Amino acid sequence: MKKLPCWILVLALGASLPAAAFPDRQARILGGFAPGGTSDIINRLVAEAVAPSFGQRPVVEVRTGANGFVAAEAAARSPADGHTVVQCSTGLLTISPQLPGAQLPIDPARDLLPIANIVHSTQAMVVSAQSPYRSVADVLAAARAKPDGISYASAGIGSVSHLSGARLAQLGKLSLVHVPYRGAAPGVLDVAAGRADFIITNLGDVAAQIGQGLRLLAFADGIGSPRHPGIGQVSEALPGYAVSGWFGLCGPQGMPEAAASRWFEAVRDGFADPVLQQRLQENGLTLRIEDRAAFARTIDQDRRLWGEVIGAARISLD
Repeated sequence: MKKLPCWILVLALGASLPAAAFPDRQARILGGFAPGGTSDIINRLVAEAVAPSFGQRPVVEVRTGANGFVAAEAAARSPADGHTVVQCSTGLLTISPQLPGAQLPIDPARDLLPIANIVHSTQAMVVSAQSPYRSVADVLAAARAKPDGISYASAGIGSVSHLSGARLAQLGKLSLVHVPYRGAAPGVLDVAAGRADFIITNLGDVAAQIGQGLRLLAFADGIGSPRHPGIGQVSEALPGYAVSGWFGLCGPQGMPEAAASRWFEAVRDGFADPVLQQRLQENGLTLRIEDRAAFARTIDQDRRLWGEVIGAARISLD
């Protein structure tokens, strides 16, 4: 029998071996906000969700700063092999890039690859439990009766909570006083204490204090929460009003299609677990799995909305 050349044998052997499984080393999920907050809780649930598919639990690394851009830059500069992803939020992808005066270390549209949307963050309008306002209509009436006499707190200039208040003012033709804080937590505390009149923010930021310092007036996203039946929408008092937040995953631009698909499939399959869905709901969150195409449409839609709000309100970081 004629011997085959060595190079043919090598090629034949290589062709018979399975491709290396992904991930073939430690995977990481980067987060840009402090441990224990909504963002961090989501990342840890994502790590738990993908673990069965990956055969490992990705490490969650917190890199705070610059409204999430410290983590985003680290991900964008990582090897584009799929082993490092970053949580990408409404603010990161659709608001910050449009804010005049924003000094961004990366261009999210150029440097990040959206992989999947995962979570819808229910937006809630709350006031102090001692507030005289018992409905959205009460707030609107008071704001119209005394221009510049009603204040709203936010997680900072350019945050979703800031723009949610600005959108309320635009649609309602109101004059409101914006009081920015360094994050949602201190703003919520001042609303509970009566130092600011209301805040529109993630339900997870306020859920623990509803009925104990805060009064939930309405939801702002057109969806609401099954944990608070009977609570209506801001749009019932102000037609056309709807704001929402979301948290997804992005990788470095140039990430292989196969790796991006593996992340999406692992997230989708992992969050089919009712226990994980329940834990999301306990934190004021709702599962919203979108593949890359659907996620791209959500990003584009919200860029248009927030761009209009920023322009009309003349919001700037200059």
